[in-house]
Amino acid sequence: MTKSSQPTPSAAVDHLRFHRPHAHLAPTFGNDRFALRAEAFARFFGTPMFLGAQTLIVLIWVSLNLLGVFHFDAYPFILLNLAFSLQSAYAAPLILLAQTRQAARDKAQAEADAQHREALAVANSERQAQAAQNTAQLLELLEQNTRLTEMTKALTERIDSLTTEMHQKFISDSSVQ
Repeated sequence: MTKSSQPTPSAAVDHLRFHRPHAHLAPTFGNDRFALRAEAFARFFGTPMFLGAQTLIVLIWVSLNLLGVFHFDAYPFILLNLAFSLQSAYAAPLILLAQTRQAARDKAQAEADAQHREALAVANSERQAQAAQNTAQLLELLEQNTRLTEMTKALTERIDSLTTEMHQKFISDSSVQ
């Protein structure tokens, strides 16, 4: 691996770099005060607390009118029906808008994840190619080392034989004198 491709310790890796282009999709209805309240309201519709509170209000409403404590909405509870219709008229668009924006966020997140996986695959392929190249270089160096070792052995044997011949020649020349 070359020095330029190694990450430096001081350089922090931005793990969210593929998600940042989609950051504007994070808040469902935007970032202003109304948007935050509308999103909180839309999220509240599916909670057990909302269902329990609504059930309690309906039971109190019906009980007060049937028991005769108050007569502000007699049976068939047209005012209660109107309140439910009004609630539905506001709740349905908020919920649909929240679902649409959530789908857009999910799609953006999936695209960012796919880009991240692709970047990881490319980096992995590059590392594998570098490892293969390093392996080939090591094999070549081992072959060169083997050849040099064989040459050194041959030269050592030749020097030994020449030394032996010279020794024999000096011994034979000295015995002749």
